[in-house]
Amino acid sequence: MTGDAGKGIFREPAFTRYFSAVAVGAFGTALTAVALPVLVVDVLDANAFEVGIVNAAQFVPYAVLGLLAGVYVDRWQRQRVLVWASLGRALSLGLVPVLWVAGILHLWVLVVLLLLFGAFSVFGFAATQSLLPQIVERRALRAANARLDQAEAGAQTAGPALGGLLVGAIGAPLAIAVDAVTYVVDAVLIAGMRVQESVQRTSVRRSLRREVAEGLRWTYRHRTLGPLAWSTHVWFLANAAALTVLAVFALRTLGVSPFVYGLLFAVLGVATLIGASFASRLGARFGSGATITAGRAIYPVAWIMVAFAPAGGAPQADAVAVSLLFSALALHGFAGGLENANEMSFRQGVTPDALMGRTNATMRAANRTMAAVGALAGGTAMTLLGERPSLFIIVGVYAAAFIIAIASPLRAARDDEDTDDREMSRL
Repeated sequence: MTGDAGKGIFREPAFTRYFSAVAVGAFGTALTAVALPVLVVDVLDANAFEVGIVNAAQFVPYAVLGLLAGVYVDRWQRQRVLVWASLGRALSLGLVPVLWVAGILHLWVLVVLLLLFGAFSVFGFAATQSLLPQIVERRALRAANARLDQAEAGAQTAGPALGGLLVGAIGAPLAIAVDAVTYVVDAVLIAGMRVQESVQRTSVRRSLRREVAEGLRWTYRHRTLGPLAWSTHVWFLANAAALTVLAVFALRTLGVSPFVYGLLFAVLGVATLIGASFASRLGARFGSGATITAGRAIYPVAWIMVAFAPAGGAPQADAVAVSLLFSALALHGFAGGLENANEMSFRQGVTPDALMGRTNATMRAANRTMAAVGALAGGTAMTLLGERPSLFIIVGVYAAAFIIAIASPLRAARDDEDTDDREMSRL
C-alpha cells in the first residue's frame, strides 16, 4: 500500500475509533512496562526467580485458555468480546493500587491479579486481531497494521518516559492505576464503533474439539504460516527471557534509575515507530516474508550488545553500559516495527475469516506459553548461571528464530497470495 492509501483508511470512522483505542491502550501498557518491574524488584523486593514467576503469570492463561478463546471468538461478536475484555483488564490492574494502599499487595497476590489480567487478555487479543479485517478491506491490511504499529510505537515512546517520571513521583502501584484507566477508555471507544460482523450462525451442534483441531491444522500445516508460527514461538521464548534478565541486570546490577529504565523503553518506542514507517513500503516491495526474515536477523545483534555491557561501577564503564543498552533496544525496536505489520497482515491476508479467531488465538496462545517458559527460564538461568551467560544463551535462541524463517518458504512469502485449495484441503 502506498502512503496515500494508508491515509485513506482513516476515512472509515470505525477504523479511527479502533486506531484511537489501540493508541490509548498501548500508552497505558507502556506505563506498566516500566512500573511493573519497579514494583516487583524495588517495592516487593523480589529475587530473580520471583521476577520470572511474575513475568510468566501474565502469559500462563494463554496456555490454558488460548485455543478455546479462538473457537469462541469465531462464534461470538468480536466487538463485544473486546469491550468486556478491556473492562476485565481494567479491573485486574485497578486492584493493584487498591491492595497496595490497604497493605496487602504481596507477591502471590500480584501473581493472581496478573493471571486474571492475562485471562481477559487472551480473549481481547484474539478478538482484536480478528476484528480488523471486518473494519478495513484485506488489500489495506498491511497499511492498517502499519498505522496501528505506529500508534503503539508512539505510545511506547512517550509512555515509558512518563512512566519513569510517574514511578518516581507517585510510586509504581499508583502508576499502574493509570493503565487501568486507559482500558476503560479503550472499552468506550470500541463500544462506539459501527461494524457489520459476519458471525457464523448454525443450528448444527458444533464440536469444540473439532474446531480447535481445525485451527491447529490451518496454522501448523500451512506451507508458510507453519514456519512463521514456529519462528515466532521461538522469538517469544527468547524475548521473555531477555526482558526478565534485562530488568534485574539494568535495575540492580547496573543500578540505572527508574527514569533511565523508562527512557530505555522510550528509545525502543522511537525505533519501533521508525521501523513501522518503513514496514508497509518494504513489505510491498520485497514481500512480507522477506521483511519478517530480515527483522528476525537483527535481534541477535541487538542482544549481544547487552551481553557485552560492562558492569564495573566506574563512571566510564557505566556510560559504556548504558550506551550499549540504548543502542540494543533501538535495534530491537526497529526490527519489531519492521516485521510486526508484515506478520499481522500476512496472517490476516491468507487466513479465511471463519478461521481468523482460531488462527490468531492459536498463534497467540503458543506465543504467550513460550513467553511464560522464557520468563521462568530467564529467571532460573540468572539464578544458576548468572546474568551474562544467560544473555549469551538468549542471543542463541534469537538466532534460532531467524534460522527457522530463512530456511523455510516464509522468506519468499507475500501476503497478497491467495489461499489455495491445497491448504484448505488439509482441514
